[in-house]
Amino acid sequence: MSSRKAAALLKNRSNLSHKVRYAVTHPARITPYLKRTARDGWLRLKHPDHVDYYRAVMASDTARNPEAAVGSKTHDRWIALGKMQFDYLQEHGLAPRHRMLDIGCGNLRAGRLFIDYLDAGHYYGIDISPDILISAKRTLTTYGLQEKLPHLTITQNLTLDFLPDAHFDVVHAHSVFSHSPIEVIEECLAHVGRILAPGGFFDFTFDRTEGAEHQVLREDFYYRTGTLLALAEKHGLHARFMDDWEKRPHGQSKIRVSLPE
Repeated sequence: MSSRKAAALLKNRSNLSHKVRYAVTHPARITPYLKRTARDGWLRLKHPDHVDYYRAVMASDTARNPEAAVGSKTHDRWIALGKMQFDYLQEHGLAPRHRMLDIGCGNLRAGRLFIDYLDAGHYYGIDISPDILISAKRTLTTYGLQEKLPHLTITQNLTLDFLPDAHFDVVHAHSVFSHSPIEVIEECLAHVGRILAPGGFFDFTFDRTEGAEHQVLREDFYYRTGTLLALAEKHGLHARFMDDWEKRPHGQSKIRVSLPE
């Protein structure tokens, strides 16, 4: 690991001194940050529940730009990040016959590739945001994927109680836990084992820190690897840090969860 990356893993972005240093070196980002802070304060008052709060965030972001709402500043980056997710899972054995649950499917940045690759009806995408799911349907139309009959469903939580036992070979959550408080992550880990098929796995990305765990404006949450590994094991799951994902040009890290053999 480079010294620069090691230093980044120790940053506390909620710390005032970090914010001041960042503002001095990135003055053009001060105004957008202040606007985001004002929006955060207003939405906190209206939506004390985190899911409701983040649904409102997504509504605001999607109205401006659906691709930016899922974390892609340009269309080229939207394409690249989707391909990165797809290539990784295909390299790890994803096959057309597999049934896949995509948690936080967004506007199908990667989902459009999974839908095209998997057998018809084998992709199930869920999201908390009705606005981004409307955009997802536009993506389906744009890429001519209607005949693949993907499932796109809104959800309020991650209990996954509306899904069948032992059904999904691959469960995938990209840039979901990076926006989730620990109780939301635990809710998912407490229930995902029930829907995993024998031999199946659940991949999720997270914003990694090896210093103090922290969050910024209730939108970005930073966790130690050990915290999430222990949380998965608490719920009877096997979990491992995916070192090969670290070689990809992506700022988040990845953990894979599976049922014990």
